[in-house]
Amino acid sequence: MTDSNLLQGPIHGVHVELGATFAPFGGWEMPVSYEGTVAEHQSVRTTVGLFDVSHLGKATVRGAGAAAFVNSALTNDLGRIRPGKAQYTLCCTPDGGVIDDLIAYYVSDDEIFLVPNAANTAAVVAELQKAAPEGITVTDEHREYGVFAVQGPRSTEVLSALGLPTDMEYMAYADAEWDGRPVRVCRTGYTGEHGYELLPRWADAEPLFRALVEQVRAADGSPAGLGARDTLRTEMGYPLHGHELSLEISPVQARTGWAVGWKKPEFWGKAALEQEKSAGPRRTLLGLKALDRGVLRQGQSVLLDGEPVGETTSGTFSPTLKVGIALALLDTEVGLEPGTEVEVDVRGRRLRCEVIRPPFVQTNTK
Repeated sequence: MTDSNLLQGPIHGVHVELGATFAPFGGWEMPVSYEGTVAEHQSVRTTVGLFDVSHLGKATVRGAGAAAFVNSALTNDLGRIRPGKAQYTLCCTPDGGVIDDLIAYYVSDDEIFLVPNAANTAAVVAELQKAAPEGITVTDEHREYGVFAVQGPRSTEVLSALGLPTDMEYMAYADAEWDGRPVRVCRTGYTGEHGYELLPRWADAEPLFRALVEQVRAADGSPAGLGARDTLRTEMGYPLHGHELSLEISPVQARTGWAVGWKKPEFWGKAALEQEKSAGPRRTLLGLKALDRGVLRQGQSVLLDGEPVGETTSGTFSPTLKVGIALALLDTEVGLEPGTEVEVDVRGRRLRCEVIRPPFVQTNTK
């Protein structure tokens, strides 16, 4: 996809004003950084960071029994939550591959709001539309709403300064107003820190973002781009579709079985995933922390005694730990345990790493 084909979010001009650098991601032109990825990463871990993730998909399932229909399709059990709560879930193929991972917002028994990944929104919507019974509609609302993430220890302070609700438990949301405009405020995020995600209408996004920038800076924080989003989520071991989850990488392999309602009577891919879980996956997702100097990247071979035992799915330099870290799919038959030393082939150089169970740093979401 060439730059002329890339989609832009509702506040692209604001990012230009802020001096952002850009790169393509999921078909969108995204801000990568403003003042540098490491500085933005540290802001999120120590004060607060502000992300524009309006590229994320949005879709609404409406009609009598919409929640029951979505529950019969997606992996997690909507029966575990109630209106006003959100849930991480997966949309799978019959053979257990992952079309996408997404957040489902339980509005009512007759309305579920979904936030899939940008590049997979059309596929998720198409599958749900194809399966929806009469009376239930599935509407792609990708460019109806913006999405801003306010993440970090001082995130509550930022929202409170704008009169937005903050007193809600993790994975809950509230529908509110700011400056007379509707905005959904969610206690969710992708950084491992206490934080919120805000969903204004697309047309209302710019004034809200400008107000957030002002309050974030007053709290000694900064806008943050795609670079920091990736280093933060990798430190937490959070999967990214196309890396740790895909049509070839199942929830069982990716250790996201906690987002599967195994006791539900049905969901897409149930039989295949149950069989894989029972037999044991041929590979499993673990973390690698470099013991030597070097930066790990996706697609590098993991070696034990010189023999390949897996491959990295994501890799970066951890600004918090100040070492290279990676997520990797490792062969289960080898039985690698946390603490085992392996090597990663980094362009012909053997980099010593320790196998760990993510996250790499402490989780502070709640």
